[in-house]
Amino acid sequence: MAVIGTQLVVSMVMASIIQKLQPHFSAARWLLSRRLVRYLHPTDDHLRELAGVQAPKGKGRKRDDRRADGKTDKEFTVPCNINLQLETAKVERVDIIGLQFYTEYQWLVDFSACALVIYLLTEGYYYLVQPRAEVNLSVIWCLLVVVFILSLLCNLTSAYFTGDDDGERSICLVFGFFFLLVSMAALITSENILEFGLDRAYTSLSDTISGFLGSQGMETSGASSPSSKLMFKGVLAVYSGLVGAFLTFSGLRFGKMHQDSLQYSKESPLMQLLLHLNFLWPLVIVLLWVKPLARGYVLHPPSLGTNSTVPVEPLMSEPWFETSRLYAVIFCVVLRLVLMHRYLQSYLNMAHQRIEYVKKQAGRISNMEIQKRIVRVFFYLCVVAVQYLAPVVLLLFYAMLLKTLGEYSWTGTHVPDSGNLTKNFTEFPSLQQDKIAGDEEPVKQAAQQLTLAFASLRNIFSVVFFRGVVSYICWWSATAVFVTNAFGMIYHSVFTI
Repeated sequence: MAVIGTQLVVSMVMASIIQKLQPHFSAARWLLSRRLVRYLHPTDDHLRELAGVQAPKGKGRKRDDRRADGKTDKEFTVPCNINLQLETAKVERVDIIGLQFYTEYQWLVDFSACALVIYLLTEGYYYLVQPRAEVNLSVIWCLLVVVFILSLLCNLTSAYFTGDDDGERSICLVFGFFFLLVSMAALITSENILEFGLDRAYTSLSDTISGFLGSQGMETSGASSPSSKLMFKGVLAVYSGLVGAFLTFSGLRFGKMHQDSLQYSKESPLMQLLLHLNFLWPLVIVLLWVKPLARGYVLHPPSLGTNSTVPVEPLMSEPWFETSRLYAVIFCVVLRLVLMHRYLQSYLNMAHQRIEYVKKQAGRISNMEIQKRIVRVFFYLCVVAVQYLAPVVLLLFYAMLLKTLGEYSWTGTHVPDSGNLTKNFTEFPSLQQDKIAGDEEPVKQAAQQLTLAFASLRNIFSVVFFRGVVSYICWWSATAVFVTNAFGMIYHSVFTI
């Protein structure tokens, strides 16, 4: 039976479609050029006309000659309280090609969309055909998206960290250590409060590793020692601290855009409700893993009334409760995509806010400084779009990995308890091929060796392990998103211009 089969064909077809379709249509360009309006910087002639400054008359002077004050003829000053009204223009597709981080933004959206389509096709294929001996290639696509997003967020954070501003570097370090401490506290919390299943995941991993090493004739002493468990959780804590540091500036940016979006939506209660829901929904995802608040009330709701001895029917079954976490993540992504244009428009409106702030100042300001303040807003539009989408896209693909690797169901059925998923791993296939017949071809021997290695690797990382580890990673991503967004709201509410 084929190891990959139909899925490889689907992956190759989708890769070919991306290569052929990307020059003509891009979901990334469509999102930014849909309903956004940008502010145009004023020309030098327009500023001279408003300020009453005459243009230089020396046509014979070289363009790089400087005046006595060290400024070129193109640079002049105007009063700060000048009556300047910015012109607007719709964002076209050709306008965003040369922006900062445009290529990274395009890859983020288009590659994630392609991986999502492949994942949906693979899920439909598994639902209809139910193959047993094929590798689920959608997992590889999801892992590629996760690695790409983490590397992209790392590059953004390194740009802040290596900048000239020492305050941004300090914020990265402070939030990195803060999230490290918070993750360590979460990892030592009892499973009766935060139900990740990490203890069962570690037990399953240590048992399978011991069984694998024993089948290969190796010693297994110390596989389940406390130091090994400390290292297991220490790796998760370090990862959590890094992810928290990567999401810091995304949260700060989101807090500013959320605050401005609320100001622009005062006359629309429905829009304000959606904006608040978009801000608070990551917290809902976080609470779904808090056992007393989520599972306790959903599966064992308290009885109302005087007759407390009568059992109360659960609000939903346990399989549906596990599946509801996945749908909660999907709703978070859909809500953020729906409100994307409003948040990005609030960011573009910062150009108008900066000019209004300049008008309140006394003195004079350079014409180039005015133009830079306006141009920079639009120049970093793709950076802001990456900071807006990357956290929730990362959360989405973690949720899809949780569903696939944890063997959950989209229909809320056939989700056995993780405590009953532990298999008997005492019989591992031996990787030693001394007993293979000598007349077999080398290619066949290599294929058998690869098949045995893959079977052993699949047995080592069991469903219990994936449920525990990926559940924690998914929960932590939602936690980091909400904490950074909340800090951004608080920061921009207190330190406003």
